[in-house]
Amino acid sequence: MRHETSRGIPQLFIVLLVLGFNLISPLALGRAQDAAPDPRFGAVEAFWDAAAAVEAGVAWERILFKWSELQPNGPADWNTLHVPDEWLQWAGAQGREVVGLLKNTPYWATDADPPLEASPPRGLDLPIDDPGNVWATFVRRAATFYGSRGVHRWIVWNEPDIPPDVYGQEWAGSVEEYYRLLKVAYLSIKAVDPGARIHLAGLTFWHDQDWLEEFLTVATADPDGPAHGYFFDVVSLHVYFQTDTVDYIVNEARATLAAYGLNKPVWINETNASPDADPQWPLTRPRWRVDLREQASFILQSYALGLAAGVERLAVYKLIDAGLPPGGEPFGLLRPDHSRRPAYTALRLATQHYAGTRSAQISRQPLVAQVTLDRGTRTTRVFWARTTAEVTLTVPALSAQATLIDQEGNEQTLDGGGGSYTLTLPGARCADETSGCIIGGPTLLLVEEAPAQDLGVPSVEQAQATPTSEISVEEPTPPETPTLRPTPPSVTLPPTTVAPTPTATAPPSSTPTETNTLQATVTAASGAAPTKTARATPAPALAPSMTPTLLPLSSPSPAPAGGAGQPTSRWVIACALLAGLIVVAAATLAVWVIWWRRR
Repeated sequence: MRHETSRGIPQLFIVLLVLGFNLISPLALGRAQDAAPDPRFGAVEAFWDAAAAVEAGVAWERILFKWSELQPNGPADWNTLHVPDEWLQWAGAQGREVVGLLKNTPYWATDADPPLEASPPRGLDLPIDDPGNVWATFVRRAATFYGSRGVHRWIVWNEPDIPPDVYGQEWAGSVEEYYRLLKVAYLSIKAVDPGARIHLAGLTFWHDQDWLEEFLTVATADPDGPAHGYFFDVVSLHVYFQTDTVDYIVNEARATLAAYGLNKPVWINETNASPDADPQWPLTRPRWRVDLREQASFILQSYALGLAAGVERLAVYKLIDAGLPPGGEPFGLLRPDHSRRPAYTALRLATQHYAGTRSAQISRQPLVAQVTLDRGTRTTRVFWARTTAEVTLTVPALSAQATLIDQEGNEQTLDGGGGSYTLTLPGARCADETSGCIIGGPTLLLVEEAPAQDLGVPSVEQAQATPTSEISVEEPTPPETPTLRPTPPSVTLPPTTVAPTPTATAPPSSTPTETNTLQATVTAASGAAPTKTARATPAPALAPSMTPTLLPLSSPSPAPAGGAGQPTSRWVIACALLAGLIVVAAATLAVWVIWWRRR
């Protein structure tokens, strides 16, 4: 964030506005929770509304650290206004971990012609203590400066798998150059902060489904790699728009890692389905039709599927559309004016009712999806319809009663004395002209004070509409990408048996093709790169059976039961916001008076 004299007043107002929202939130909100939030749940750039982040149970946030902004004119620069200390202080006071994303080469630091922020830096082949290796010098300084301010996780660049001919390209170098960039960053950061964790750049997957394999081929050919874990600690993924791709993409990444004998934590550090049907924020988009209710459904469904796939952490992109111009693609759970979209409530429900998950099970049937979250002494079951059919189903009771919660947060108590509960799931909208049912229907949560069991599959009693015949898995458009790209062929997910299904016909089993890219079988030989032996049609690896998936050993311990991340008193929030607004008004008036007198 650069500050220019001609724009000093409006920029100062923005800073004061953020300060007003956040100044006293560490006191009013950060300590007013029933329990610490589950460390797995995050949001990109939560600092823009720290009070809303605390209320939603956000435990970590990703912040951009752009090299081109920190050192815009040369290696002697250090623009601390780009990432103000206040952002980091608020996060620390409220218990949020900050994960930094390093990207964007300044024009002075590359030999590329023309120089681009996506260009590889100059001197990557030089030793990390050589001043000519400008990237090494920068990341060492960043890790030292911001490590002293609590930042100990660094994502090295962003979306290097976007090809050169596609709008939104983030990395203009080769896979080999990215590996060198990562290696230099890893060694430089660990030299000054040995406990730091280095994350692979977030991958879009659909742009280049073989990118991770190509990267690992390069990495495993480096004799220095094994001693340093191939210079990364975490794999980062970006998953957008389609519910059924969440665990599929995670499982693809795990299979590729396993083919090279690696087992690394996997994070989804961006996920969302931006709405094009928000009446308060008009947007014209030729595909990926998503309304506000579907965005909320996606948050609940993707977080449940991510936990079931064993991801270590998840983050929504992003908390608020700060500074988004009219017509821009709205990913925020909050609009630019801080008003809340329904997806904000969905995130709050997920952080509360998914907290403390120890293991999870996925069951997919043609009409219904169910994720069962084992939370120790508590169980949350997540249900949604997978087609346009409204579905009534019967599920076994684990206790004498349960709390049924819809995605708007409305609750009702169900009697389990008969040994089961009957639920009605609204059908999905399925309005996307190209891909159909990209997001399931409105999501229901069933919460019981009882341990999870192997519950089998829910019994579908009736479906009151003609269901969509298949659910496709197609390439989603990443954020901030206004142009469309070629779409890979759609595929049909395999069904399971549903008994009875009076109005629906199950889709046929999928057939392997050469164009689709589920890695079915891989072999690894000592001293040689693994060779894929088959490719099959994409399908979620955990579906359709109820196979338990244990979370990684490094996953956090279960949070204490009850309202994790929720403020104990809403009047405290109101007082905090009122005080913040008073600070904004007073400071703005003072600044205006000073500015007017100087004129």
